[in-house]
Amino acid sequence: MDQAGATVNAVDTVERWGLFELALRGPADGNPYQDVEFGAEFRHGHRVVRADGFYDGDGTYRVRFMPDRTGPWTYTTRSNAPRLDGTEGGFHCLPAGPGNHGPVRVAGPRTFAHADGTPYHPFGTTCYHWTHDEDEKLEERTLRSLADSPFNKVRMCLLPTRAMNPPRLPYPGRDRQPPRPGALDTTRFDPEFFARFERRVRDLSDLGIEADVILFHPYDEGHWGVDDMSREADLALVRYAVARLAAHRNVWWSIANEYDFNKAKTLDDWHHIGRHVQRLDPYQHLRSIHNGTRMYEYESVFDFRAPWTTHQSVQHWDASFAPEWLDRVPKPVVLDEIGYEGILGRRWGNLTGQALLRQFWHGMTAGAYVGHGECYPEEDPDGAAWISRGGRLQGEAVPRVAFLRRLWEQAAPDDRFVYFGDRRHPHRDVELPAAGGPWRVDLIDTWNMTVAPLSGPPRRGRVRVPLDHRPDMAVRLSRAGTA
Repeated sequence: MDQAGATVNAVDTVERWGLFELALRGPADGNPYQDVEFGAEFRHGHRVVRADGFYDGDGTYRVRFMPDRTGPWTYTTRSNAPRLDGTEGGFHCLPAGPGNHGPVRVAGPRTFAHADGTPYHPFGTTCYHWTHDEDEKLEERTLRSLADSPFNKVRMCLLPTRAMNPPRLPYPGRDRQPPRPGALDTTRFDPEFFARFERRVRDLSDLGIEADVILFHPYDEGHWGVDDMSREADLALVRYAVARLAAHRNVWWSIANEYDFNKAKTLDDWHHIGRHVQRLDPYQHLRSIHNGTRMYEYESVFDFRAPWTTHQSVQHWDASFAPEWLDRVPKPVVLDEIGYEGILGRRWGNLTGQALLRQFWHGMTAGAYVGHGECYPEEDPDGAAWISRGGRLQGEAVPRVAFLRRLWEQAAPDDRFVYFGDRRHPHRDVELPAAGGPWRVDLIDTWNMTVAPLSGPPRRGRVRVPLDHRPDMAVRLSRAGTA
């Protein structure tokens, strides 16, 4: 289809929760990022969904859409530029293909599920800037590592830190490329930076991994000028990022990492940005914000009663606090940062594998989820810490987290887990649930990754579990007769 001289590129069929894209030619003069409004209305029967489009450079405008219902869809573009306004077309939405369960949603006060009802348990890891160096070899190594790992969510940043000098940034420089410190033009964006970023988001989706996109953080410290941009510039970044990324089914939004360490913004600023993301995202992807902490000294967990937050993204060194957060706010808790396994000189970056795994078990048995990270830069041939640039996973916790994930995903709805932590008990008495039963009891060695049934018939009431002074033990309680 061609109207008013605009070239249209679009496909005829898209699977459910896939990505439809329409590309049009339009004005390239002036500042199209600010001057041109562009989007489309997508219709399925009487339902109308509006999606913002974006300028992709060189006179090309795109609008992307994630259909959530099968059958015929039609669209009409809307723009203040006549060449982009009123283009009509349609496509047919097919059933979702294998492995496509749709975006993740909150399913209950403590749980997540995909849009098709498939349960989802977040086992996340952190690779803040693995896409920024444009190191193809390192990025591919990161993807191979993730493919062989238990991790199904990756936290990743849009904006650079002070210490970085990447080939490209979300913004172009005013005078030269790559931009020099303090010379970014925040009224425009760099489409090539975003194209690479979103290519890696697609790669994660192909692996069944969620991309937890961190929009802001406090690590610029005045260098690039992205920590203390105007509200107008902040919201423009949000608008552009949502227009480019929201149609990917595996996207989550983290409004900020360690929001409270950014002294240039107030709580009102963060709420305003969060509500803006909520307004702009046609698909209502998961949204949260992540607090900072002085390790073992204090924390300032965000007030997640805010309606725009869908779940609680928490940084804390002790997962045993999870019941308090769950009692205070009935939204799932994800301890996205609890400290990292590694050998850094900082307290948050030198946990042993056992210490990190224990936090996983404390958090999971309390009804929360726990995130992973690694800091072994001296052991990596590229000199990169996993949390910064990805690469290879080396930690001792990784296979044990994989074991934990298998246990959780194989558990029956009525299964219960009790974790005994790092103490060397001779035995522990466990009160069995009064409802249901009798109960079968399995003894789990969380570090050596073994499961052994406790001898004797199924039980009711109370059971004494022999631990023989072994740390890192747990039990699984299952109704007798269940698989």
